[in-house]
Amino acid sequence: MSAAYATFGLAPAMRAGGVLANGVFQVHRDFVDFIVDGRPLLFQLSDLDAVSPLASDVPPAIFTAQVRSLLLEADAPLPGGRYVIYGCPDCADLACGAVTAAIARDGDDYIWQDFAWQTEEQADLELNGYHGIGPFRFQGDEYRAALGALLREAAEAPRRRVLLVGARVALLARLAAALRTIGVGADITDDVDGVPADELRAYGAVAFGRAVGEEQRARIRRAFTDAGVDVTYVDGLAPIVPLLVAQIEHALDRSPLDRRRLTRLVAADGEAGVEVTSPCRVQLTAYRLDRLYRTHTHEVFDGVLEPGRHRIPLDAKAVKGEAFVVARTSGSVLVEPMAR
Repeated sequence: MSAAYATFGLAPAMRAGGVLANGVFQVHRDFVDFIVDGRPLLFQLSDLDAVSPLASDVPPAIFTAQVRSLLLEADAPLPGGRYVIYGCPDCADLACGAVTAAIARDGDDYIWQDFAWQTEEQADLELNGYHGIGPFRFQGDEYRAALGALLREAAEAPRRRVLLVGARVALLARLAAALRTIGVGADITDDVDGVPADELRAYGAVAFGRAVGEEQRARIRRAFTDAGVDVTYVDGLAPIVPLLVAQIEHALDRSPLDRRRLTRLVAADGEAGVEVTSPCRVQLTAYRLDRLYRTHTHEVFDGVLEPGRHRIPLDAKAVKGEAFVVARTSGSVLVEPMAR
């Protein structure tokens, strides 16, 4: 292949939802990201909280129209042959801002160029252009094969639903409400005996409360195994709703590990060890339970980190006693108990 070409691919990605330390709910979104030269294109756009138009929760007809649009089988939605590459994860409104690019054919090749941040019908390349990104020339066969696969294959949509199992019904009800608020379905049960396999296939994760015994856990795992359903099991760390939401968000992340921004979190000896793969904003929040089982929340770090490993000191008061650390970027979330 000529050096003028870039490789084109697609991979599952996630905009991590959650209950933030300030009480704000951030919506969960699953989408398909663009992989250019083996790396998510989104990572080249600094710390941008956005999703591609190929989101799993849009109606099938709209999803198909988006794919065909990128294949240039329909007119460009914006003047100048411009297409939305990444948009607002909450409303997809151009007024919130979007990354756009001009897409054109050159013989059998597809070219993405003139990337810009756009909030109006017309893009101002001089003022808002991403001058260090692109142009990218993709081989036609590779480009069409990647996008065409989304139309041909009836791949299962990400299962954004979790089964909650525990003894504290009031806590589970609050957790289910929080999950539904961020776009993740949740159901509460203490047994799945007799539940049809088709219903079990709706779940992407099963979360166990700390009071659930091993016999009950084994029985539920066996039911999913017998139904041929592959789910992720979450062992709840503590009865703290934002913490449990973060654990479940991590469990629902189906994106490849090497294509995530946040890849490592360690919490020990009064500090957090964090590893990121591209420049991004990282938020660290500590949750702890005191002797009366009251929850205390501390925002311990909020800043942009460069690629690599970082050691971040933690306030001793924030991690006193039984404590947990949540690390969050726009695309992923990790949770770790504070080691002693």
